[in-house]
Amino acid sequence: MAKAGHAWSRAVPERSEAEEDEDPLDARIARTGCLEQHRQLQECMAERQDWRHCQEQLRAFGACMARRPQRQP
Repeated sequence: MAKAGHAWSRAVPERSEAEEDEDPLDARIARTGCLEQHRQLQECMAERQDWRHCQEQLRAFGACMARRPQRQP
């Protein structure tokens, strides 16, 4: 009787680095068209460590998201 192979020995489809590194949240935000505003907000938050100092970026991201058509349930 032949033994079944180990899962690690089976061929695994290769994934590109972009697929492995892509954050699911970033992918969803990218589809909104507001990724640049989101990145600017993230950069400000990383630099300032306080969202209260990032109001301009927060408003820009919020305005971009508000311009999107709302999904119907």
